[in-house]
Amino acid sequence: MARRRQIYEGKAKVIFEGPEPGTLVCYFKDDATAFNNQKKGTITGKGVLNNRISEFLMLRLQDLGIPTHFLRRLNMREQLVREVEIIPVEVVIRNVAAGSMAKRLGIPEGTPLPRSIVEYCYKSDELGDPLISEEHITAFGWASPQDIDDFLAMSLRINDFLSGVFLGIGIKLVDFKLEFGRIYDENGDVRIVLADELSPDNMRLWDTQTGEKMDKDRFRRDLGNVEDAYREVARRLGVLPEGANIESIDSESN
Repeated sequence: MARRRQIYEGKAKVIFEGPEPGTLVCYFKDDATAFNNQKKGTITGKGVLNNRISEFLMLRLQDLGIPTHFLRRLNMREQLVREVEIIPVEVVIRNVAAGSMAKRLGIPEGTPLPRSIVEYCYKSDELGDPLISEEHITAFGWASPQDIDDFLAMSLRINDFLSGVFLGIGIKLVDFKLEFGRIYDENGDVRIVLADELSPDNMRLWDTQTGEKMDKDRFRRDLGNVEDAYREVARRLGVLPEGANIESIDSESN
């Protein structure tokens, strides 16, 4: 890591200059934050698990024809991605009422929604990621109507696929957040691709039998056993061998 030029450090990842033009290296940290960075802590092994989970899901989506920024995993904590121009809009797909939606609308948490609901938030920790509409997105030039059509269609396909994947391993996909970016080719043409990560950091995942939370809500709400929950998601997806020790696996990346 010391030999690379650092581009940016966020709440969960550090971004470094990649080995080739147009690429970046994402380093997954164990740092955990909640409530727009007001609560901070550490989840041991989280970076390793999220790197593996995100790799697995991104590759499955690529097999479906969903374009993503992911290129390959480099080691247990790092992956190589395409450099993209991030659209400052978070796309939130909700299948069950939970979190801010439940509070905002007075709906009991756990209530199934009549259909999947898509919400947009302006990507800004300082402002608390406020809810926005398509009117805001187009009026302020964050994305064009065609961009919105593209990432909305992708978001719904991703939701259908991930819901099935998780249901197959006994997990309910309650809601999740997506980020998208633009890639420009040599002719100046623009393509919208899925960016960021797919992990328990940006999803709500509940055990279908017990309702137990298996995501960052365990950290947000001081429920404990956060590491075990992330590890269980990875184990069920088949990206963490039975009995694997995160600390010993992590030495691979050092």
